[in-house]
Amino acid sequence: MRKTYCFLQFFLISLLLAVPTVQAQKVGLVLSGGGAKGLAHVGVLKVLEKNRIPIDYIVGTSMGAIVGAMYAAGYSPREIEEIVLKPEFQNWVSGEPLEGKVYNYYDGDYNPAALHLRLAIDSTLKARVTPKLVDDVTLNYVLATMLAPAGAISGYDFNKLLVPYRSVASEVFTRERVVQRSGSLSDAVRNSMAFPLAFRPIRQQDGRYLFDGAVVDNFPTGVMREEFKPDIMIGVNVGDVAFNKYPKGKDDALLTSTLLFLGSNVADTASVGRNGIFIQPNLEGITAADFNKVKQLVNLGQQATERKLELLLTRIERREDTLALQQRRRAFQERAPKPDFKQITVQGVPKQQQEFVRRFFQRTGSSYSPGDVEEGYYRLVNNDFFNNVYPRVRYDSKLEGYELNLDARQNSNLTTDLGVLLSSRSMSNFYLGGAYRYLNRYLYTIKANATIGRFYNGAQGSFRVSVPGRAPLYFEPTVTFNNFNYQDTGGLLGSTAQNTQLQQRDLKTYLQIGYSPNYRSRYILSGGVFTSRDRFANTNEISSGAELDQNRLDGLTAALQFQRNSLNRRQYAVSGRRADFSFRGILAEEDYSPGSTANGLNGRTKDHKWVQARAYTEQYFTFHKVDSVGRRVHAWGYTIDAVATTQGSFATYRSSLTSAPAFLPLPDSRTQFLDRYRGTAYAAVGLKYIKAIVGSLEWRTEAYVHTLFRPWERENDNPLLPRRGPTVSRPYLTAMTGLVYQTPVGPAALQFIHYDDPDHQFGVFAHIGYVLFRERALD
Repeated sequence: MRKTYCFLQFFLISLLLAVPTVQAQKVGLVLSGGGAKGLAHVGVLKVLEKNRIPIDYIVGTSMGAIVGAMYAAGYSPREIEEIVLKPEFQNWVSGEPLEGKVYNYYDGDYNPAALHLRLAIDSTLKARVTPKLVDDVTLNYVLATMLAPAGAISGYDFNKLLVPYRSVASEVFTRERVVQRSGSLSDAVRNSMAFPLAFRPIRQQDGRYLFDGAVVDNFPTGVMREEFKPDIMIGVNVGDVAFNKYPKGKDDALLTSTLLFLGSNVADTASVGRNGIFIQPNLEGITAADFNKVKQLVNLGQQATERKLELLLTRIERREDTLALQQRRRAFQERAPKPDFKQITVQGVPKQQQEFVRRFFQRTGSSYSPGDVEEGYYRLVNNDFFNNVYPRVRYDSKLEGYELNLDARQNSNLTTDLGVLLSSRSMSNFYLGGAYRYLNRYLYTIKANATIGRFYNGAQGSFRVSVPGRAPLYFEPTVTFNNFNYQDTGGLLGSTAQNTQLQQRDLKTYLQIGYSPNYRSRYILSGGVFTSRDRFANTNEISSGAELDQNRLDGLTAALQFQRNSLNRRQYAVSGRRADFSFRGILAEEDYSPGSTANGLNGRTKDHKWVQARAYTEQYFTFHKVDSVGRRVHAWGYTIDAVATTQGSFATYRSSLTSAPAFLPLPDSRTQFLDRYRGTAYAAVGLKYIKAIVGSLEWRTEAYVHTLFRPWERENDNPLLPRRGPTVSRPYLTAMTGLVYQTPVGPAALQFIHYDDPDHQFGVFAHIGYVLFRERALD
């Protein structure tokens, strides 16, 4: 009995000693970098939490730092998955502007430039080109606001987050690893993902630039061991691993599939330790840029973790109480201060420029609401002058509210725009533009641009003064020149002599005063002088030596416009909305000189005055489908366009048409002169359907119906003279179907087109680049 008692006593003591060991077992999770492939970490977190496997510490690099920070900040795996599956997430990582966040205060007019170069001139007058990186303005703001509550709760100590956390960055010039333990959580994340030639680095408070931790330590198991000393380590690697021997036969594919293989530190699979668990999702065929494959990547992370689940449950005996974790997460989030912003501060620019920046932010009462801050931020960053605006959100206990600090760097006083249009018809052209910006109390912008081609030549110069504030205004005197020559645009559509022997030229000098009440809309009051000259033939057959008629119009014009634009593309949009309502008055003198096809008509001079109203709206309804290939988009859209004027007849039927408004539903339409698409009043509706086929390749179909009111027709007695037709014409059908592919130099399109015109019924049109032209004097 004595021996039995001693044995039981020893057994109980051993059991009691063992229980605390299990309970005290600490688990560290290491998440590697890998660009888009890091989205697989979300699937790993889902499986770990579902099976009650505890996570006591997190260390991450690059995308691993982002996913890890969100988890440490109190976001559940399901909440993180919902965030990355949102369509907006694609805009964050690609740099595309969010729908509705395009601020028309600066540049509301589209130009055909495909390449936009930012130049900086130093004190020695040397210019340097700022490399084209992913536009990070949206990503920076989302990270700053999304992680701000957790930073305030933790007092900016990463040990006091819901899960103690470390982010790994690098000091690229010394190749030193930088472990981030405190400070701004969004800064720590953003520093860790600043991969060279992709995302720009952020200047630190001490003046240094930090880069992606993948450069020196893409799988930071050593940081986990040094910082937290966990009992067991789970390492998830979505980056590259070192090969035991040179991968012959695979080397070309590896080099072309990802830049990370060249620029990042590869993973040591044994670094998790003898009792650790190494998880490597099967990401073959997926690159660091495949952010559109979110669902697939999350699933691959889940599958990889489930394959190691038995080992995980065996080696990690401790279990997390699911209910307790949810309560702890909720209690952590509830400690977040109320989202009131008390102060806006600016650094990085001189004092006068700081005041200019602050004037974009308007208070609601005694505080700035989140909406006030968001609108002011997007108003500010839409301008190239500040292309390095970085937001920091920090809670100030003395102010009892948040402070927004803007690190605004002037980096683009000079910009250059380049564009090329290549077409299947004789309308190819080259576009060159430049702008110089100077900021003192106001922002002064000088711009000039020119287009050179056979069909179209044009130029524009302007000087803008931008005045931000509660009522942001701009004043812009502008000179615009247009010259259209329809002689060489017949192409596959066929043509008649009177539609090809046509030249239109106009020059307009005017002043615009613009007011932008929010970042989507603007009101424009404009007025100026103009002169236009139309040269044309009156018959279908003319000799090579024929002299063209000339109709010249000189006068004054003034207009009031409302514009709203959130389209996601300059051409071939698939989301967003555009609206344009205008009212214009014209006072002009017509001077007609007959040519050799005028058949005895006399020249004349006549005064004209008329008013013109136009209403245009275009909107898209976008649907996203996520499958194993990635995110596919299809969209429906509609267009409504209506014009009404009191414009009277001109000297001839042709001059009455050349001076009348035109319905131009397709990019190709501006290059065709179609009688049935011009008149003093018309109404049109259109439907569009866009379906993504693969990658950036889309199938696009559009159909329009328009009708003319009291259209111009030829006089029965003299077909050279105009007369009014029936009150309402029959409906005219326009249709287009074709393929569109978004290239780095603009859209590439192949289109099959039908116009309801006897001389232009069917045709094929192909182009690469933007088919965009400046507005004419009376548009």
